[in-house]
Amino acid sequence: MMTIGPYRIRTLEAGDFKLDGGAMFGVVPKPLWSRTNPSDELNRIEMTTRCLLIESDERKILVDAGIGDKETAKFNQIFAVDYSQNTLEQSLKACGLTPEDVTDLIFTHLHFDHAGGSTRLDGSAAAPMFPNARHFVQKTQFEHALTRNERDRASYLDHNYMPIREAGLMELVEGDAELLPGVHVLTSEGHTPGLQTVLVTDGTTGIWYPADLLPLASHIPMPYIMGYDLAPLVTLRDKKRYLPRALEEEWILAFEHDAHCPACRLSTDDRGRIIKGDDVEI
Repeated sequence: MMTIGPYRIRTLEAGDFKLDGGAMFGVVPKPLWSRTNPSDELNRIEMTTRCLLIESDERKILVDAGIGDKETAKFNQIFAVDYSQNTLEQSLKACGLTPEDVTDLIFTHLHFDHAGGSTRLDGSAAAPMFPNARHFVQKTQFEHALTRNERDRASYLDHNYMPIREAGLMELVEGDAELLPGVHVLTSEGHTPGLQTVLVTDGTTGIWYPADLLPLASHIPMPYIMGYDLAPLVTLRDKKRYLPRALEEEWILAFEHDAHCPACRLSTDDRGRIIKGDDVEI
């Protein structure tokens, strides 16, 4: 756990899963990405869903909510969804919290591995998991989730977010913003329209949760960009925009999907390129 301003910040493990390694690294050849992320017999790499908990005396802020447990056995088999080690509710309980204690939930975006745990089954219907929380999402992301674009529609499942909207718990954000004192969202458009990364800072120390702009520590090098990204050159632009700032301001990066590196600092190599630095415990 770290303290920044009035906030106590920690990561919460919310379950494991796997995705295709080639899709996770785009044009980077397997002999390169497999050095850090070896694949299984189906070419899938180990991944996790790691949320961020930001606590003050008044607020219990959760960033993203993992996959949840509403999907079919076939879905769970395809993505090797595994809750044998952790669930989000278990991780909250270990912090002395229940879903009802959460006051704010920030969606980085609405893909199933980020928004699925924000609702639960109540009988045969989905209902908000965090009934007392305001749920923040970029307006362009919510609108995109409803487009049913053939390129990424499988990532959007209405039961992960429409019950929140229908309950009046969703707040649409437009662009970069300070949602709460010291809690900022910084947008990126390459992975999906309206992705919002989260920066917690007191002006001296900062923790940055880049979500799917940098899902793994392995994505820190500039060419390492997911094949899932709708606009990979925009992702590259945003990496060039944010990573130098993160290095200069000594932000700690907290990774949502890296199964083995929860957080790290940045460094540079002998050619001045930004690379992964020392691991950090949060």
